[in-house]
Amino acid sequence: MPSTTTVTAPAPAPPATGKSLAAPPVRWDVVHLPACAAFALGLALVTSLTPHRVWGVCAALGYGTAAILAARAPRPWPGRALRAATVGAVLLPLALLIVLGGAQSEVGVVEHSGALLLHTGSPYPAHPTTLDDYNPYLPGMALFGLPHALLGHTPLAPLTDARLWFCAAFVTCMYATTRSRTGHTAGWTRTGRTAGSSRTALLLSFPAVALPLAAGGADLPVIGLMCLGLALAGRAGSGPGAGARVGTGSGVAAGLAIGAAAALKWTAWPLLPVALILIAVTAGRSTAVRATATALLTAAAAVIPVALADPHAFVEHVVLFPLGKGGIQSPATSPLPGHLLAEYVPHGFVLAVALLVASAVAVTASLVVRPPHTVQAAADRLAIGLGLAMCLIPATRYGYLVYPIVLAVWFRVGAYDERRDRTDRDRNGRIRHDS
Repeated sequence: MPSTTTVTAPAPAPPATGKSLAAPPVRWDVVHLPACAAFALGLALVTSLTPHRVWGVCAALGYGTAAILAARAPRPWPGRALRAATVGAVLLPLALLIVLGGAQSEVGVVEHSGALLLHTGSPYPAHPTTLDDYNPYLPGMALFGLPHALLGHTPLAPLTDARLWFCAAFVTCMYATTRSRTGHTAGWTRTGRTAGSSRTALLLSFPAVALPLAAGGADLPVIGLMCLGLALAGRAGSGPGAGARVGTGSGVAAGLAIGAAAALKWTAWPLLPVALILIAVTAGRSTAVRATATALLTAAAAVIPVALADPHAFVEHVVLFPLGKGGIQSPATSPLPGHLLAEYVPHGFVLAVALLVASAVAVTASLVVRPPHTVQAAADRLAIGLGLAMCLIPATRYGYLVYPIVLAVWFRVGAYDERRDRTDRDRNGRIRHDS
């Protein structure tokens, strides 16, 4: 019988789909860091403000180095890149500006208010005649100027710069929020501490945060205390597993943080209803009442004695001047809707204030109709309210938008880190704590 040869036909090729391989995930660090470097360099080239120019040059070098390190790393957001960005965008320009004596006007205002508080009992000049005489902050902000008032004429003077204390308060509060999550303290191993440090370093690498840290933005300690207050408010309602004692203690702690923020600047006061409704919904009315009483007593202890000591000066500095109705025009004149209305529309100031009040009423109504049940939801609601307020207030500036930016981003990054931290613990065979 003749032999036969069997030929097997090749399997048909799969139909072309236009994609032979799945697209690799986007490395946001290799996008973010070069963009930050470009922004910093562009600012250095166009700005007329010396502190901003110094920051731009230093930050461009830091972000550029970080971008190179990130591109060479196998995983996104490597620690070396974050450290390079922090050194270049915060530490180096901060040190140079302190040595050179360059700073935003807020630094001088706060240091002067600290000296006035020490010697007169009030941080507000009775008869302001120049722009630098005006102090638009609530009395608690003057505490950041006390080190300079006490030790500014000693060899320790560089360490008394108000920016250092702004930075210390902000970084401490933001790191503390990572330790105050609505989770389980047993999960705070070395991995958790490292994640908290990475989150803080990532936040410091944002130009919206790094620039005011180096040049002297007084809003950052306010934001830090607001975020800490929200985190503690969430922990107060962390669930039955946390125990009533934890909820009560965290409610009082949240009230202290909220009250401290409210004693620094008016922009912190919208936090009060948002955080307290979050506590009421998740931990109960009694805990919310304790937090409310603690917050109001803390703020009142700092504000009321100074306001009663010289009511005219208090109203002139912290009410009329921020609204653009003081004896001297406020420098907060960024072309946002509220300022444009007040400047170019007949009766525009009244219209801007009416819109501001309407937005506050709308956000408050949303808290009643649909109260937030998580820290992230509360932060989002607060970010919306503050974003509207910063756009509609007649005397405003772009820098105020750091409030809604940090609030909207910070707790989202935290939620991602918590999920990743739980996954890492599972893979390592450790105890898992689901929230």
